Amino acid sequence: MLLSLISFDAVAQKIISRSNHNYDLVILNGRVVDPESKLDAVRNIGITKGTIQTISIKDLKGRITINAKGLVVAPGFIDLHQHGQDPENYSVKVMDGVTTALELESGTADVDRWYAEREGKALINYGVSVGHMPIRMKVMHDSGKSVPEGNAANNIASQSELEQIKQQIEHGLMRGAVGVGFIIAFTPAASRWEIIEAFRVAAKYNATCHVHIRFDDEREPNSNIQALEEAIAAATITGASLHVLHIHSMGGRSTPQLLQMIKDARLHGMDITTEAYPYTAWMTEIKSADLNEGWQKKYGMDYKDLEWTITGERLTAESFARYRKQGGFVIGHQYSEDLVKETIANPLTMIISDGELENGKGHPRTAGTYSKFLGHYVRETKTLTLMDAIRKMTLMPAQRLEQRVPMMKNKGRIRVGADADITIFDAERIIDKSTYAEPAKYSEGIMYVMVNGVLVVNKGQLKKDLAPGRPVRAPFKKAL
Repeated sequence: MLLSLISFDAVAQKIISRSNHNYDLVILNGRVVDPESKLDAVRNIGITKGTIQTISIKDLKGRITINAKGLVVAPGFIDLHQHGQDPENYSVKVMDGVTTALELESGTADVDRWYAEREGKALINYGVSVGHMPIRMKVMHDSGKSVPEGNAANNIASQSELEQIKQQIEHGLMRGAVGVGFIIAFTPAASRWEIIEAFRVAAKYNATCHVHIRFDDEREPNSNIQALEEAIAAATITGASLHVLHIHSMGGRSTPQLLQMIKDARLHGMDITTEAYPYTAWMTEIKSADLNEGWQKKYGMDYKDLEWTITGERLTAESFARYRKQGGFVIGHQYSEDLVKETIANPLTMIISDGELENGKGHPRTAGTYSKFLGHYVRETKTLTLMDAIRKMTLMPAQRLEQRVPMMKNKGRIRVGADADITIFDAERIIDKSTYAEPAKYSEGIMYVMVNGVLVVNKGQLKKDLAPGRPVRAPFKKAL
């Protein structure tokens, strides 16, 4: 009889224990920093079915418990400008605290195919724009692999070709593309009228134009100021929203003037935003129009300032010519640290990586942007406050997209009802470890990351074989 009572009590205790597990996952004792509500205090968070259910000072119980005492609990970081969209890149992104990475500059010519290739396979949330450049390459039968090398770079579009470009951009938007991507610098023959017409399609579908402006030269004519004027004019004429890509890599020493132009346009009611990455070097495809004849004078650089990503070698005239025929990524060491600090501290800029790795080679910004921003520029140099930094990595990018993509209203925030995309880090330890020599090294100090409520980084270690990432996509009608 005594034995049966003991057994009954044990079973009852298990039932009681289960009933006390009110949430799938709870985060206890963390410093919750939410830029939307401006909450910065110790709180407990309860998560169920991928959604934040409660934020409380009371103790909570869950099937999984994370003790975040001494750690910062922030919304998962949102990267609006990430080219690498595969498992290699997603792994380094999530170890840098990124829960959503979007390809909005180059974009794609086939929106349905792009999303289908990643469905059910992605570690983090993913999304894409419909790309003016790849569509122009397709319509004009350009021979280039990733950037235009022939007709799409050098020829003005005929009226028939322009109509096809517009129709295919419209089709991509109807299929749920996040926005419209433009790399006008890589399609120098695209007329001003072509750009206006493409903006007009974007405006029709309430889609933001994510624009790599036409010129990055500080000298007149064909200056970066003139290039920004073109984009602002096209947005003004058509009513399209405008997001200016990597502002300091286009502006150079003119960046303060470009930021002033954006500020003034916003004061006059324009929907215009911009972004930057916290590095003094850029990366591009060596075959791109950026490096056409005259690039040395344009950038104030020489061959020795270019670094071949595969070997790390600095280039010469001979190796530049050889690699230009071959194709591949090259890093340009151009900007001053003071310019970077001034740009990323500006209230207008969001933080992005513009990242891409191939077999571990590329720019360190792919793996290190967000930890470098928090570790170096917040903790070490005190260029920004923690709240301002987190806003630039979470709320600002979410708000940029949410008008067209309503699901973004539940990202970039720590609030009840928001998606449980959460990054927990050690503010005293977080730092980038990726370098130009070893660009794929994981960041340090990212302790836990949740993607749609699934724990993908646990105690600083990446968990294997998980794919909780969901598509970030505008509403669309299913194909018949």
